[in-house]
Amino acid sequence: MEKRDYLIILYDLYGELLNDKQKKYFEDYYFQNLSLGEISENLGTSRNAIHKVLQGVEEKLFFYEEKLKLYQKSKIIYAIIDNVKDKKIKRILKEEILEDEIYK
Repeated sequence: MEKRDYLIILYDLYGELLNDKQKKYFEDYYFQNLSLGEISENLGTSRNAIHKVLQGVEEKLFFYEEKLKLYQKSKIIYAIIDNVKDKKIKRILKEEILEDEIYK
C-alpha cells in the first residue's frame, strides 16, 4: 500500500484526535490535492509552515496507529470475517462490525 493511501486510512481512524488546523492542512493536501503553494496562498501561511504541520500530522498518525493498532486490528477482524462460510452471517458481521467503508 502506498504511503498516501495508508495516511488517508489512518486519518479516517484518528483524524478526530487532530486540531482544526492540522485537519484543514491534511484535507487540503491529501483530499483536495492542493500543492503546498496553493494551500499557502489560500491561507496566507508560508509553505514551510504548512510542510512542518503536515509532517507533524503524519508523525502523529503513525504514532497513534503504533500505540492503538486500530487499522491492524481491523484487518485481522476482516480476515476472520472473510473466512466465515455462512454468507448470511458474513453479511451481518460486515454490516455490524465493519460499518466503515475503509474496511470493506
